[in-house]
Amino acid sequence: MKKLMLAIFMALLSSGCSVFGIGSEEQPKYQVIVKEENKEIRHYQSFIVAKTTVNGSFKEAQSKGFKILAGYIFGKNKSKQKISMTSPVVQNNQEANEKISMTAPVTMASENDQWTMTFSMPSQYTLESLPIPEDSSIKLERVEGRYVAALTFSGFWSEKRNNEEGSKLKEWLEKHSSYKQISGAKFAGYNPPWTIPFLRRNEVLIELQQ
Repeated sequence: MKKLMLAIFMALLSSGCSVFGIGSEEQPKYQVIVKEENKEIRHYQSFIVAKTTVNGSFKEAQSKGFKILAGYIFGKNKSKQKISMTSPVVQNNQEANEKISMTAPVTMASENDQWTMTFSMPSQYTLESLPIPEDSSIKLERVEGRYVAALTFSGFWSEKRNNEEGSKLKEWLEKHSSYKQISGAKFAGYNPPWTIPFLRRNEVLIELQQ
């Protein structure tokens, strides 16, 4: 695990993340429709995610899910052709281990006592061009364009804090009755663990139907 975290640390530095944890990595594109203080209604363009579902407490699931998905983007995937990208491609017995650029945010959502963690994939990929995961628990899927309510806050993630901020967002959405909530709250983090707390960007996200 220490080697994995070191690899992630080095990759984030090389991709534009500072020692303070402020990153410039690619994020899903969206347009802000409504904005009030730290709350927004956004319209996202479609994008592709890699996701995995794990059991356990919030903290346990966060560690398990991150380890699985980080392993995928840092080389635990299979491809028979070499794809040009900014990160290195390592050849191994005629099989390319492709390293996929880190993106933000990392999201977590709970359903039926399970947690689903997702990484958004760089926009240069399609479902057909993404390397196949070695871990069968990882699923690749396209998230179609959608409306999303978002509340942004700083500090560290915790299940208690996330639920508190989620309640605030749901109360705010009552003022925007033209949008119907069609998902539970998802929790999004944009920074590595060493980021100074007041510089961290966290969000609660709720999918909407107009």
